[in-house]
Amino acid sequence: MYPRRHRAVRTWSTLALLALVAAGAVAAVVVQSAGVAPRALARHIDRHAEGHPALLTNSAGWVARTLTTLDRGDGAPLAIPGIGALPRAMASRQTGREVLLGSATEVRSAIAQALPGDVLTMLPGHYKFSQTLSLAQPGRPDSKITLRARRADTVLIDFATAQGVVVTGPDWRVENLTVRGACTAQPDCQHAFHVVGGAVRFTAVNNTISDFNAHFKINGEQGRFPDDGLIEGNTLTNASVRETAGAVTVIDMVGVNGWTIRRNLISDFVKGGGDRISYGAFAKGGGARNVFEQNVVICESRLRGLAGQRVGLSLGGGGSGKQYCRDSKCITEQDQGVIQSNLVASCSDAGIYLNGAARSQVLHNTLLDTSGIEARFAGSTGDIEGNLVDGQIVQRDGALLRLRENRTTVAAALFVGQHPVRRLFSTDGAAVLAWRGAPPRRTAPTPALPDLCAAARPQLAALGAFEDLARCRHKAAP
Repeated sequence: MYPRRHRAVRTWSTLALLALVAAGAVAAVVVQSAGVAPRALARHIDRHAEGHPALLTNSAGWVARTLTTLDRGDGAPLAIPGIGALPRAMASRQTGREVLLGSATEVRSAIAQALPGDVLTMLPGHYKFSQTLSLAQPGRPDSKITLRARRADTVLIDFATAQGVVVTGPDWRVENLTVRGACTAQPDCQHAFHVVGGAVRFTAVNNTISDFNAHFKINGEQGRFPDDGLIEGNTLTNASVRETAGAVTVIDMVGVNGWTIRRNLISDFVKGGGDRISYGAFAKGGGARNVFEQNVVICESRLRGLAGQRVGLSLGGGGSGKQYCRDSKCITEQDQGVIQSNLVASCSDAGIYLNGAARSQVLHNTLLDTSGIEARFAGSTGDIEGNLVDGQIVQRDGALLRLRENRTTVAAALFVGQHPVRRLFSTDGAAVLAWRGAPPRRTAPTPALPDLCAAARPQLAALGAFEDLARCRHKAAP
């Protein structure tokens, strides 16, 4: 009698185990096909539990926190030396007439009278402005007007105004300045630099800018667009949450063509009001041929674990009203945009987001602790190739891109706290990434690509943004 009962128990136990395995397999397939990251599901649960009885709300909160912890972990923020503004760096050599400026009044007067080739050098000190500076005088492609400090970290500029600098003249260069928003009401500091209309070929190099909703706002005006600019080697951050319902995007480009955003450190752009969605940088509004390369974007460095959705880099952003589009139509938000050799980390939402971005190139980026790469809508086409993604690559709502040799993580693994891409790296005490072993590589030679640390890549390049992150440290050494 008892052996028969034991056999029945074993049979039912086996069937129950098989049922659980089958249910788990079905759940894994559903999760993978849906392309939903645990952190995204956690937000959904939290949002839909609001206003319900305390028991349900508390239970939902526990589930959401558990999913977020499984997905994100509790690692230390990354330290990436050698990217962004280099401290104490000397200004680049300029051959024009140098004008030395020692007060806010002298600065305002000099920029109003500047001529092509002038080098306006601010002497070491602390400058305070309560009214916007206007860079309206025209430079020339071969004779830019430069506003600078001779050495980084010697000039601090405080702006207590909605817009610090409005640039409307062509061919201005800004270098080695430390710029800070200092408004009494924090949301009032909107833009550090508003580059608009005819301000073509604007250049910003080796500046440190903090505490604005948009450190660079770049858009057209009256049918003119400030094309072909360069933002290179800057540190762009915020010391606290931006308590505003308005847009929070560190580099906000609308309708412009031909900009290069290179080797910047972008961090801590948390939006505290409204929809709480913010971006490190985007290009949208029907522009074309904009390039994001060799940047480090750390959505949450010092400001960690806060509510809201932080997106790293985007072609298309959240979309544009037709009145802001270059062609007044925005059939696509971006055309021929490039996102390559960037490190994007610690984002509560997508590390890279494509929205109506045609003929895009998303090449050799490293994404850690983000929900991955997301492409949406029928206008999004192009190539996603050679990326190292601690998360998924998701195409939805008609997006159609070619995927080649990307290393990703299956969704089911994320839901149980497994992160094989993260395990490719070890960290030292400062959380600087180093390969744990040999890096995964392409299987066939690829065209020459920039490395995050500006190092030469072998023919069979490592997947992701860099061959050896230590080379960035060497670049930073004096």
